[in-house]
Amino acid sequence: MSRIFTTLTLLGLSAASGLVCFAQSAQPVTVTGCLTQGDEKNEYAIKDSSGKTYGLVGTKVDMKSHLNHEVTITGTPVRENEKNEKNDTGKAEESDHLSVTKLTMVSPTCK
Repeated sequence: MSRIFTTLTLLGLSAASGLVCFAQSAQPVTVTGCLTQGDEKNEYAIKDSSGKTYGLVGTKVDMKSHLNHEVTITGTPVRENEKNEKNDTGKAEESDHLSVTKLTMVSPTCK
């Protein structure tokens, strides 16, 4: 009986540690850069100072009115099924996608 209890305890701890790892990976990300049109109709993109491009999605923040502005966005990483593949327009997909929760304009023009 104690062997079953020990096994169940270890399984529970393993599952709990997996949830903690998943929760840590969903920490908000803040990126500053030029807001551009993404590769899909209601998607936008931003490139950080290291050159990493993020696809931006979300309906709670008005991104359209800030196209071609330098902005700082905060968002939560979201999973995409296929990453870093070419879409039907031939452009490379963004490396990560963020669900935007906050947008602050830095400048009305991009550097």
